[in-house]
Amino acid sequence: MSAEKRGFNKALLPIFLIVAVDVMGMTMILPLLPFYAERYGASPQVVGLLVTTYALCQLLAGPLLGRLSDRHGRRPWLIFSQLGTFAGFLILGSARSLAWIFFSRFLDGITAGNLSLAQAYISDVTAPEERAKSFGVIGIAFGLGFLIGPAVSGYLAQYSYSYPAWAAAGLSFTSVLCTYFLLPRARPHAEEEGAAGPGGKRLALLDWGRYLEYFERPGLGAILAEFFLFCLMFSLFISGFALFAERRFFVAGGRPFGPKEVGYLYAYSGLLGVIIQGGLLGRLVKRYGERALARAGFLSAAAGLAALAFTTRLPLLVLVFTAVSFGTGVLRPALTSLVTRATDKREQGVVLGLTQSLNSIAQITAPLASGWLIGRGALEPWALGAAAVSALGFALIFRSATALAPAALKA
Repeated sequence: MSAEKRGFNKALLPIFLIVAVDVMGMTMILPLLPFYAERYGASPQVVGLLVTTYALCQLLAGPLLGRLSDRHGRRPWLIFSQLGTFAGFLILGSARSLAWIFFSRFLDGITAGNLSLAQAYISDVTAPEERAKSFGVIGIAFGLGFLIGPAVSGYLAQYSYSYPAWAAAGLSFTSVLCTYFLLPRARPHAEEEGAAGPGGKRLALLDWGRYLEYFERPGLGAILAEFFLFCLMFSLFISGFALFAERRFFVAGGRPFGPKEVGYLYAYSGLLGVIIQGGLLGRLVKRYGERALARAGFLSAAAGLAALAFTTRLPLLVLVFTAVSFGTGVLRPALTSLVTRATDKREQGVVLGLTQSLNSIAQITAPLASGWLIGRGALEPWALGAAAVSALGFALIFRSATALAPAALKA
């Protein structure tokens, strides 16, 4: 045990650096991409298709990269994935047409797997009882990356839309160097005969019958549906907000919102995420439990998104962002915890892989819906639609908790 624990401690810092740098690069592109594409003539519908392209490629490539890393080790395929991201950012920074922007997102998506491979690596080098705490490293690194990345992007975009892409490429190359020089080698291993292994076994991409099996399980199916509704709501919001804000809000001099303002708002959301993940979440879970916290998250996000539909003033926009950010900040960890608690340990890898697939499906469909609505000038219906999805999640988790109450009383 001590050797394994020492191996875990040795790998923790480089994994933290790798994930933080990767997320900073990724979130530098987040507030920039819609405006970058519009500069080359993209309509909101085309912007939605651009975001969908990345998510679709990621859905297709993710399981393959995962299986290859199961067979040959995480480190080489993590470097491969990071190099794909690096090349994609270089192409984006050099793009002089919409076609090259699409190609940059295709290349980044078809090699995407940085975060899932980093998570699998942590599973490989940690004892089972240490894994839940170890995965917190990814959450903290993600929060810090989401805080710093959009703020830097917003600042650099004032001077040139290419600068954030170049900076993201530099961060991505730094991540490659961290992986190559700092990350110890580790091979996946199975813990027992027939077990899924610490990284979790994977279902085939089109193995829909097996996916449906988990949705039909009492308790688990409802939580998976709630998780999908959260992903759909979040993807609708994050894929459409920049286009919405550009058409709704203006700064001094009558200039519409651009990547600077959107980037700073995303950075504020990241700051709230760091506060929530940095200690507040644990205390809330101990006091209220995951289900109550998930209900509060859905309700807070629904209220914020509904208010966003009618918000025209910047001070109110900050309050709206606070409500939505709190909701999304508590929902993902609370629902993920409920999923793992409702699943046998030997199947947790499969079910967590299923949640990643649900997230990818939401990221494919939501940007198309956001682009279509905003492109037709339906700003209020876009925000109210996202609020309705969150409200549906609240109703579903409230209903599932009520259904479980009689069983709890009998026990």
